[in-house]
Amino acid sequence: MPAALAVNARMYSVAPGAASAWCRLFGWLADAAGCRLHIVDHVFPAPLETLWARDDLAAAFMCGWPFAREGGARPIVAAPIPSSSPQGRAVYRSHFIMRADSPFATLEQTFGRRLAYTVESSHSGYNAPRHHLLGYRTADRPALYGSTVGPLIAPRRVVEAILAGEADVGPLDSYAYDLLCRHDPGLMAGVRVLDSTGWAPLPLLVGSPGGDAGAARALGLVLQGAAQDPAAQPILGDLALAGFMRPDAADYAVTVTWDAAACAAGYEIVM
Repeated sequence: MPAALAVNARMYSVAPGAASAWCRLFGWLADAAGCRLHIVDHVFPAPLETLWARDDLAAAFMCGWPFAREGGARPIVAAPIPSSSPQGRAVYRSHFIMRADSPFATLEQTFGRRLAYTVESSHSGYNAPRHHLLGYRTADRPALYGSTVGPLIAPRRVVEAILAGEADVGPLDSYAYDLLCRHDPGLMAGVRVLDSTGWAPLPLLVGSPGGDAGAARALGLVLQGAAQDPAAQPILGDLALAGFMRPDAADYAVTVTWDAAACAAGYEIVM
């Protein structure tokens, strides 16, 4: 593998403690794999699309929906398995969160209010909640919310918008939720989960378009052994992870299916 290839965990560096843990994990990965990895900065508000377009990526998190829409042809490294996953798989869902002191007891009670979202290209912040909300639409009620608040880009900003009273409800990636609860419990004490979408494959670590699939697989094998390495185990704990697995590119097609179902029903724009 070429020296000093780029790695990035921007998608799940949701708090300083989480960002530090990802840096430690990448350091462990470089040592265990016997290669040089360079952690590149790509902080908000820089678009993730420019990160994914780099030609020197060894491993960077990519949302499953844009991955599937690209055709799933990128080199796959691995996908994380959250400790909270009931299936012991690299899956997640979107939680609909609201203020902890909100009077709402059901998702339906938030209809007509203000819905936050991250960005239109996000599965967890847009596509998954739109698919979930599709089941509540009727001919007499094609729009569920009075207004939307976004694009907020980052999951943490959905939490902050709700706490600031700028939105009443919004989706939050369940793994980002786990990390925020671990590394910023004070922030998360102000919100609670009202409802959740169905499960989908978690964002995965990928290489550059047209990158070395063999090198990516080799890094992935090292990550898949992290749960058995005493040096990596505390880092996985800080990342709220049980380990890593190699996902099947075909599994991410569900994100495209959910999008197609919403569009076929005339629900292209979540509202």
